[in-house]
Parts: sequence; C-alpha cells; structure tokens
Amino acid sequence: MKIVLLDAQTLGKDIDLSAFYRLGEFSIYQTTQNDEKFERVKDADIVITNKVIFDREFLEKLPKLKLIALTATGMNNVDLQAAKEFGVSVKNVAGYSTKSVAQHTVALALHLVGRLGFYDRYVKSGKWQKSEIFTNLDKPFVELFGKRWGIIGLGAIGRQTAKLARAFGMKAAYYSTSEVQREEKYPRVSLEELLTTSDIISIHAPLNGKTKNLIGAHELSLMKQDAVIINAGRGGIVDERALKDAIENRKIYAALDVLETEPMQKESHLADLKQKDRYIITPHVAWGSVEARRRLMKAVYKNIKIFMKEGR
Repeated sequence: MKIVLLDAQTLGKDIDLSAFYRLGEFSIYQTTQNDEKFERVKDADIVITNKVIFDREFLEKLPKLKLIALTATGMNNVDLQAAKEFGVSVKNVAGYSTKSVAQHTVALALHLVGRLGFYDRYVKSGKWQKSEIFTNLDKPFVELFGKRWGIIGLGAIGRQTAKLARAFGMKAAYYSTSEVQREEKYPRVSLEELLTTSDIISIHAPLNGKTKNLIGAHELSLMKQDAVIINAGRGGIVDERALKDAIENRKIYAALDVLETEPMQKESHLADLKQKDRYIITPHVAWGSVEARRRLMKAVYKNIKIFMKEGR
C-alpha cells in the first residue's frame, strides 16, 4: 500500500508517526497546496489528511485511491457521495478532542473573567514596581460560584464543559441547535433565555443551516452587561461584524478559537480591536492538546489497519 500524509504540519512537530511506516510505503508532506495535490496522491492507495479538499472532480482523477483517512471529525472537505460512487472509503475520528476543547474553553473563560490580560501587562510593564500599595484592583473581577454557564450545543464537548463549570459551583443550562429531544441533567432553555440569563456562554455546535450567524447583533444585545461569550465550535456561528461592535462598545467580553476564515485575514473585522482586555483569540488550537493529538493519530492508524485487514 502506498500511503501519503498531505498536511503533517497540522498535527504538530511532537507527534510520532513512525508506526505508519509499518503499514506500507509512507510519504509525508508538511503542507499541500491545491496545485500540488494531484502529483502527490495520483498513485496513492491511502491518503491521510485534514484540510485538503477532495471534491468530485478531483476524486474522479484518482482511480487507485481506496481510502481517505481523515485526521479530524468533520468530513466536509470530502464529497462523500462522489467518494461512495468511486469506491473510496472515508474514515474520520470522533471524540478524541472532547477533554482538550472543554479544558481550553474553561481556560479562555478564566482568562477573561479574571482580567488576566490586564494584570499580566500591568506587571510586565514595570508599573507594579512603582506602586505605592501591594495590590491593584483597577479591573474588578468576579467569582464564578453561583453564576450560570449557558451552553449552545450539548454534545460530548458541551457536556464535558458543563461538568467543569459545575466544579466551580456554577449552574449549567443549554440550548439545543439540533432540536433533538433527549434526557439531560441540565435544563434546556430557549436561546433568548440562555442569552439573557447566562454569565458565560460557550458554543460547541457544528456549522450548518441552523447555526450560520446564529449569534448576531440582536442576540448579542440580549446578553448581560460584561457577560462572556466563547466560540469553540465553528467560525460562522457568530456574526463577526456584530461581535466587533459588541466588544468595542464594552457590552460583552468574547473569546474565540475559531473564525469564519482561517487563518485570520488582515481584513477581518476582529483583526485590530481597540478593547484589548475584552477579548482573546486563539488560532484554532482547542482540539490540539498533546494527548488529544496522540489519541487522534492512534485512531487514524487503527482505521487504516482495520481497512487493510478487511481487504478493501
């Protein structure tokens, strides 16, 4: 079997890929641009990738291809119907990043609630050394105990986030974007109630027709003064222009790990906000703890082993 990994850079430099050499002829590319992908996969039996697009037109050119092993849960970069028609199996990995994303979500919340950006800059600027008193309370912060954490999208990550929120003594509630009825230990509320009553809101939903721009100017206006909104789901769920206005007008605090276009573009509405202490943006890293990436590649390896054992 000829196996090609197209975007190893998305996995980090610290992940051991040596096991994949035991599966066949294994080639690694750090990144793959659209005009490079055909030459790299035209003779491949198996492709490992995260973000490279496999649409109908491209799949039609790859008669040797047997398996696309995704280093992700989402499968939107592959035309699944076309893959089925051409006899190409597609395997993803689910559940590997649940704890990582939930932990990062809480870390983002604590950063903003504790006003840590301001106090970090205060000390590093040398201002504390010149202070006449031992402390600084210029940016008051509050305790999480007794507050409400609202969750948009109560899947595995949402549930893990709720569990961590409760460890702080918070009350968790959720809004269902899928509208699927099921028994949960947390109260299910309307989006309006979630927005108006929550002190922290985190988003853990997929991007689809129901969630595109789910949080716009009106929804942001419903939030409590100085409440925190966190998007750890998908860019596009929050209207970035409206979010910029809410941050700049000192209505809310915001934390984002995902943007509508990634990497961030120079013309992004969020590229140069003035209210530096009211937001934090991380570059789509919530999924990527060391442990999560190890689980991911172990699962990808297993997917390929199972596929080869089945004789496909």
